[in-house]
Amino acid sequence: MIAAPEGANNTHLEALSRLSTILMKEEARERLMKASSPDDVLHVIDSYDREDEEEEQNMADKKEFIVAVTACPTGIAHTYMAADSLKAKAAEMGIDIKVETNGSGGVKNVLTTEEIEKATAVIVAADTKVEMERFKGKHVIQTAVADGIRKPEELIRRAINQDASVYRGGSSVGTAEMKSEHKERTGIYKHLMNGVSNMLPFVVGGGILIAISFLFGYNAFDPKDPSYNPIAAALMTIGGKTAFGLIVPVLAGFIAMSIADRPGFAPGMIGGMLAASGGAGFLGGIIAGFLAGYLVVGLKKAFAGLPASLDGIKTILLYPLFGIALTGFLMLYVVNKPVGALNSAITHWLSGLGTGNAVLLGIVLGLMMAFDMGGPVNKAAYVFGTGLLANGVYEPMAAVMAAGMVPPLGIALATLLFRNKFTKQEKDAGKANIIMGLSFITEGAIPFAAADPLRVIPSIMAGSAVAGALSMMFGIGLRAPHGGVFVVPLVEGSWFMYLVAIFAGAVVSALLIGFLKKPIEK
Repeated sequence: MIAAPEGANNTHLEALSRLSTILMKEEARERLMKASSPDDVLHVIDSYDREDEEEEQNMADKKEFIVAVTACPTGIAHTYMAADSLKAKAAEMGIDIKVETNGSGGVKNVLTTEEIEKATAVIVAADTKVEMERFKGKHVIQTAVADGIRKPEELIRRAINQDASVYRGGSSVGTAEMKSEHKERTGIYKHLMNGVSNMLPFVVGGGILIAISFLFGYNAFDPKDPSYNPIAAALMTIGGKTAFGLIVPVLAGFIAMSIADRPGFAPGMIGGMLAASGGAGFLGGIIAGFLAGYLVVGLKKAFAGLPASLDGIKTILLYPLFGIALTGFLMLYVVNKPVGALNSAITHWLSGLGTGNAVLLGIVLGLMMAFDMGGPVNKAAYVFGTGLLANGVYEPMAAVMAAGMVPPLGIALATLLFRNKFTKQEKDAGKANIIMGLSFITEGAIPFAAADPLRVIPSIMAGSAVAGALSMMFGIGLRAPHGGVFVVPLVEGSWFMYLVAIFAGAVVSALLIGFLKKPIEK
C-alpha cells in the first residue's frame, strides 16, 4: 500500500522513500508486526518519522557527519533506492548522514550551507547533473547512482576517511585522482543522461497523446480523411507536432547546458532545432548538444582575458552571439548532411527489417535492458528506442519496454513458484516486484541480482531477450516510451500478443532462476 493524501502531487514518491527508510529498521518492523489496529500502525510510523526529523535537525552538530546527493535520469527508482541504501548502511555503521534526492518530484531534503560546511565529506551518487558549486573545498566522491545502491558501505568509509578529491569548482584535484579516460567517459555519459532526462517528459506526454489520437482512427487527425475527428486532430497537434517537435532541441539544449552551464543552453537548443529541421534527427541532436557545449567552454577560455568589467556582457551578448553562430554554421554546413544521410539509412534499415533480423535486434535490446537494470547499458538501449520514436520507427521501443518489464516480473514469479529457494524477506520483496514490473521499473530486480548475480542476471537476461524477440517478431509498435502495462492498450498491433511476449519472457526468467538457485537452508 502507498498512503498519500487525496489530490497531492508526487506525495507517493515521498511516502515510498519515508516508509521504506522506516521499514529498514528491525525494531520498527517488529513493532508493526505487533500492531493490533490501524491507529497502532500510524502511531509506530509517526514515532519514527518524528524521530528521524529530529535526527536530521541535530545531525549537523555531531562529529562524524557526511552528506550525499542521489540522482538518476528518470528520477523514479534509482534516486530513492540509493538514498535509502546509504541511510540504512550509515545507521548500521553509526554514522550520521543526510541525503538530498534529485527526483522526478523535484529536489527533496535539500542540503543547507551549514550542513555542507560541517560535513566530513560529500557523496554524489548521480547519473545526471547536480549542482556542484556549493561543494567547493570539500572532499567529494563522485560515482554512479547504482554504486549508492550496491556499495553504500564502501562509499561511506571513503567519505569518513576523506579518501576523495577536493572539489575546486569544475575540476577535482587531490589524493584520489581518477584516470582521465574514466573521468571523460563518466562526464560524457552524465551530459547525455542530463539531456535524456529533460527530454523524457516531452517523449512520454507527446507519445501517449499521439497514441490516444489513433484510438479515434489511424488517420482521424487528417481533415481530408473520412474518419476525421477534431479531438484526434488536437491531440496530434499537441503531441505530434509540438511535443515531439521539441524532443531534439530540448535534448541538445540540456546536453550543452550540462557541459557549459546556462551559456550553453541557447546554442544547444538552436543546434538541436537545426538538426531536427535538417534531417539529422536524434543523432544530430546529440552531436549538436556536445558541439554547442564544448564550443561555449572554448569561448569561455577565449574570453577569459577580457576585463572583469565586461563579465556581464560575456553572458548576455558574447556567449549567445558567438555560440549560436558557430554552432549554427557547423550544423548547417558540416554536421547535418552526413548525419542526416546516416539517420535516413538507419531509419530505412529498421523499417525494412525482415523477421530474422527483427528478432535478432529484439534479442540484443532485451539483453541490454536486463544486463545492468537501469545502468549505462540499459540506458543505451532505452535511448536507442526513444530516439527512434522521433524518426517514426516504433517497434524497438515496444521491444525495449517489454524487455524492461521482464526482470522484476520474472523474479516475482520465481518467488511464487519456487518458495523454498527464497528467504521470507525475498518473498515479500517479490510481491513488490509485481507492481514494479507492471510499471516498467526494471530496477526492482537489483536487490536480487546483487545478492546472487551469477544465477539471477543470466536468467533475467534470457527472459528479456525472449520478450524483446517476440515483440519484434509480432511486429508490435509503441509510441509511448514509459507506462508499462498501463499503455499496453495503445500499442500498434495486437495488444494481446504483446502481453504474451512479456509473460513468456517472465516465465523463462522464473524457470531459469528456479532451476539455478539452490534451496534455502533453514
